[in-house]
Amino acid sequence: MSRLRFALVFALLVAPATLLAIDPGAATPPVAKKEPHKIAWHGDERIDDYFWIKEKTNKDVLKYLADENAYFKTVMKPTEPFQEKLYKEFLSHIKQTDEEVPVRNRGYWYYSRTVEGQQYRIVCRKKGTLDAPEEVLLDGNAMAKGEKFFSLGQTRVSDDGNLLAFATDTTGFREYMLSVKDLRTGKIIESKLVKAPQFEWAADNKTLFYGTEDEAKRLHKIWRHTLGQPKENDAMLYEEKDELFWLELSKSRDGKYLFHTSASFTSAEQRFLPSETPNGEWKTLLKREANHEYDADHRDGLFYIRTNRDKATNFKVMTCSVENTAPANWKDLMPYDAKVFIEGVSVFKNHLVLSARVGGQTQLIVRDFGSGASHTIEFKEQVFDVGLSRNPEFDTTSLRFTYTSLVTPDSEYEYDMTAKTRKLLKQKEVPGGYDPANYATERVFAVAEDGTKVPISLVYKKGLKRDGTAPCLLYGYGSYGYSLTNDFDPVRVSLLDRGVIYAQAHIRGGSEMGRTWYDDGKMLKKLNTFGDFILCADFLVKEKYCSRDKLAIEGGSAGGLLIAVVLNMRPDLCKAAVLKVPFVDAITTMLDESIPLTVQEFQQWGNPKVKAEYEYLRKYCPYTNIKKTNYPAMLVMTSLNDSQVLFHEPTKYVAKLRALKTDKNPLLFRCNMDAGHGGASGRYDHLKEDAIVLAFMLDQMGITK
Repeated sequence: MSRLRFALVFALLVAPATLLAIDPGAATPPVAKKEPHKIAWHGDERIDDYFWIKEKTNKDVLKYLADENAYFKTVMKPTEPFQEKLYKEFLSHIKQTDEEVPVRNRGYWYYSRTVEGQQYRIVCRKKGTLDAPEEVLLDGNAMAKGEKFFSLGQTRVSDDGNLLAFATDTTGFREYMLSVKDLRTGKIIESKLVKAPQFEWAADNKTLFYGTEDEAKRLHKIWRHTLGQPKENDAMLYEEKDELFWLELSKSRDGKYLFHTSASFTSAEQRFLPSETPNGEWKTLLKREANHEYDADHRDGLFYIRTNRDKATNFKVMTCSVENTAPANWKDLMPYDAKVFIEGVSVFKNHLVLSARVGGQTQLIVRDFGSGASHTIEFKEQVFDVGLSRNPEFDTTSLRFTYTSLVTPDSEYEYDMTAKTRKLLKQKEVPGGYDPANYATERVFAVAEDGTKVPISLVYKKGLKRDGTAPCLLYGYGSYGYSLTNDFDPVRVSLLDRGVIYAQAHIRGGSEMGRTWYDDGKMLKKLNTFGDFILCADFLVKEKYCSRDKLAIEGGSAGGLLIAVVLNMRPDLCKAAVLKVPFVDAITTMLDESIPLTVQEFQQWGNPKVKAEYEYLRKYCPYTNIKKTNYPAMLVMTSLNDSQVLFHEPTKYVAKLRALKTDKNPLLFRCNMDAGHGGASGRYDHLKEDAIVLAFMLDQMGITK
């Protein structure tokens, strides 16, 4: 899911007031026709006047989208010089010709690079040493030629280094087609074999396991394919029939086992197969149990299991032998510590690494198998984010991790897990005179009436005066247990340098403060998410970080639902709002089990066919609860080929909002006719979309240059 995050306010506060460039009266906004459609459940009858917009190929739908895009272009036209200025600023802070730090795997160094003027990355490798000739594996620019959209998905190199399996999507609808390239000859030997977003090689270098999706885009079948054989000969090995579950394919870091996992949002069931016996029988590590999530990796005859069994809410690490995986044989390796939320477990030959959150902050915890001792890698900044980088090799004491903060560009380190020393391999260059010393970050807490402390991460240009006059952008998400990262974004510099405060609300529904933080922001506790965000916005105004009339709020996808709900609850909360690919028609979508993600997400939002869950959803469903009142200035963005939030949701939302809102504030809607959930696929095209968003927000803050 793509989201734009930005930041802060000081430099231009002394400038005289500026006339806004955006004038919603510059053209007549489109009016969507009404065709009443009755939806009745549990004795509650709703009339949806815009249900007809669901038909993607309907010429009236396409005309309405075209009319909205034309209106958007007319109203935003005065900002086009500003957009161009912002776009050039973005480019000035990005090293356009750049290269990843190479990573070693099975005798090769792998990396990708970008070239100035080209939209897509180029995937490469060198054999033996970094001084060897470069071998281009995939050139995204050549592959995207003639396509309106291009995305390179998963890539997997066979163990012998001779074959590359890769997936590409040219629709934006996440329709990834699997192909295989012979790296010895440079020829594609199997082109778009099957629609399969996940795949793994067996150790024989000719057997490929892959997963396919059902009509609702749920990965539900695992297949075995032998290279060179027709697809019709592929063996279907497993079908996940429970629609609450989806499948995932993976391989142990030591390369000895293949895994396929049936997972829901509350339960898991993992199967394993020795990679050297691709025609063998898959075995189940542990059958699924209600409210038990687990995942395992392998080392030296043992499975290392991350599990929340036996009330280990924040997860713990256990082991069992490959031969006997019954729970009675599971042993604690790292006993449960409620203060440590374990997000991931990485197993190496001599070390185990936990990706964890402690007190809301990301941490890397290293355990030495020889001594049994553990240590945490320390960092100095108050607000930062750290996570594992690419670590394909098993027999190594070197750990790659990435470090970033709201002011520190992405930095890749190599850490010696034995000596406990680190080496900076590369910090992403930010040209154009960026100096992190010019900016400040802090972490504050908004406190609810019940004592709940909601973290807020802030960044702004030094010299900020907390007198209540600064503009601010508050970003939020708060769903699926996803924790917002305090990472650096060069686009955000254009906000900071204009004196805008950037704030992230770490609200319930995410996992920033542990698993309970997530559990307390979903299902019949989802209202906590919205209350937390409102609390954060009010806190920033009360504590004089910003002013209400210069506050913008933003969210995308489920974060778009957040913003839409908040605007219904508190339309006075802010000056402007940006909703990107927003999930806004929650009840109708969750009633339609043919739509991607619906059934699996019954465990997130509830199943509206259950009366109590319907009634709770109805309390906050954004589309259902639009009312006749004044709303702030709004920009809503979607894509025609979005597979995660279908285009008709935000389209209907805007149509209904136009009919009901009582103010004259801008309501702008833009539909990218060639993209998917993440917007434009090319990196330059994506930056141009960023420029649109910033130009809109800054304009509403009174900053037009």
